[in-house]
Amino acid sequence: MTWSILARDPDSGLFGLAVASRFFAVGALCPWSGGAPGAAMSQALPNPELGARALMLLGQGHRAGAVVEMLGGMDKGIEQRQLHVIDADGGTAARTGTECVAWCGSVSGDGISVAGNMLAGPQVIAATLAAYQAGSDLPIVERLLAAMQAGEDAGGDKRGKQAAALRIQGPECYARLDLRADDHADPLAELRRLYGVARERSIPFSASLPCRARPYGILERDIIEQIVERDAGKPLTAEVEIPEA
Repeated sequence: MTWSILARDPDSGLFGLAVASRFFAVGALCPWSGGAPGAAMSQALPNPELGARALMLLGQGHRAGAVVEMLGGMDKGIEQRQLHVIDADGGTAARTGTECVAWCGSVSGDGISVAGNMLAGPQVIAATLAAYQAGSDLPIVERLLAAMQAGEDAGGDKRGKQAAALRIQGPECYARLDLRADDHADPLAELRRLYGVARERSIPFSASLPCRARPYGILERDIIEQIVERDAGKPLTAEVEIPEA
């Protein structure tokens, strides 16, 4: 019912997750990230508990391959599920159950995993991977959106389209960006629109939130407004220059 990307940007260390499906609010169930050094996606007949356990295991220092192997033994419904994981180093692993609906499978590259089921064919994930790899000059959000659009153009979910989600995760417990189109005629286009809205104020403002470099965030409202005014419209990046107080 779904295809998705997990990727790690080697320059910023940020993780990107994107998913699309002919299923209402796919972003509420499938993508998992936050706090742990990595990310996971549970799909097909999803088990959100697998995503939560994957983050726990990644936080304990396990690599992607070990996480997928361990989780495969924890769920008697695993053959109806699809799971893929990316770890702190960009290592990936995926498992497609033998009872997932065709077409189903996965592909991977350096720091990226793409997996899908109930798709128009293997060209969907192949096009998604190729577009992501070809977009190395793009900021991570634009790169993910271009990759998912390539998968949609190659046939996407064979039932059609309804929902999509995109998340950018740093080392914090919260996402740097978390966009969802839960029920839309063209959900990827809606994500692109929402990203444009987020760039107006939300993304610049997020630089003021607590993070490892600034555990209490930025508390001076005049500095927050300077950042918002200066960076409005800019793409999401890992680091933001903070004006002097």
